[in-house]
Amino acid sequence: MKKFTCLFILIFSLINSNLLSKENVMILKLKDGIVEIELYPDKAPNHVKRFQDLANQGKYDNVVFHRVIDGFMAQTGDVKFGNSSSPEFNINLAGTGGSDLPNLKAEFSDIAHVRGTLSAARSADPNSANSQFFICFESAPHLDRQYSVFGKVVKGMEFVDLIKKGDPNSGSVKDPDKILSLKSK
Repeated sequence: MKKFTCLFILIFSLINSNLLSKENVMILKLKDGIVEIELYPDKAPNHVKRFQDLANQGKYDNVVFHRVIDGFMAQTGDVKFGNSSSPEFNINLAGTGGSDLPNLKAEFSDIAHVRGTLSAARSADPNSANSQFFICFESAPHLDRQYSVFGKVVKGMEFVDLIKKGDPNSGSVKDPDKILSLKSK
């Protein structure tokens, strides 16, 4: 009977952790392929919740990668001015807007900005993150403990690498690539 109880607990734990992990996986569709993103609700719960809520409401669909610097990162998520299918779309203002929700307080952690890291974009104010985020192409240790990391690409980083790059100095992109869709798995 003791073996049966231990086996039951083990199976229940595996099933439960699998269900929880699916809740924290997002599917990002890009022009070149599908990207899976694992979220870190234990490290940045408010950023994860905001990201999931906006994604599952379709707010990130058709939002452009307005700032992309080769060897550094691809930034997107301006749901106000960066949505290429919205009447408010303005490539010159993309990167200055966000959602109608209040800004988030910083949730800094010990997670390093390495290749594939998702982190909240913000202004100089650490508590100004809203909807924008970036994906690191390479390690960026100068960002560690300065920006709120809330996830990481676990599959399909080769498709992130194919996002159209911008001006080498500013990262500004003419005719930018966009998020085709972003939803929970």
